[in-house]
Amino acid sequence: MRIIGGKLRGKTILPPAGYKARPTTDFAKEGLFNTLDNEFYFDDLAVLDLFCGTGSIAFEFASRGVGEVIGVEMNPVNVAFIRKTATALGVDRTVRVVHQNVFDFLDICTRRFDIVFADPPYAIDGLDTIPERVLARGLVHAGGYLILEHPAEYNFAAHPSFVKEKKYGNVHFSYFSPSAETES
Repeated sequence: MRIIGGKLRGKTILPPAGYKARPTTDFAKEGLFNTLDNEFYFDDLAVLDLFCGTGSIAFEFASRGVGEVIGVEMNPVNVAFIRKTATALGVDRTVRVVHQNVFDFLDICTRRFDIVFADPPYAIDGLDTIPERVLARGLVHAGGYLILEHPAEYNFAAHPSFVKEKKYGNVHFSYFSPSAETES
């Protein structure tokens, strides 16, 4: 796995054998970040990466100069790997990892972010509730996005905050944005 853009472009992320995570493919990451490059200036954005896994998405954001990435990951082996990799890449001041269950974290988080990215395990119970959980808590600034990576069997087009869906092979990204009226 490699970082595909920004100042760390070309750096590899090598999880140990047997690592339990399904990283976003390079093809899908490239499509995701091409879309975001056209809509955001990355400087100083605050990003929340839910189900951080390998840290691949967090490192892509850090490589592009965001101000802060908070990753949430439940597996302690993954948390240790992400922290070690952030230090090795020199982005440990930008990428911070919270060792917690994502659903528990969503219940207590009070901050707002410019981008919330969620890449849950595809078989997880409650995947379909993630947009409502994130948006109901007001975690996304007006004009920002919740981006949910999911398999083809999910369709969020009827959700009131749904903006668009992008497909890259078997990877689907659904984008949601809160209305300006919900921003306070």
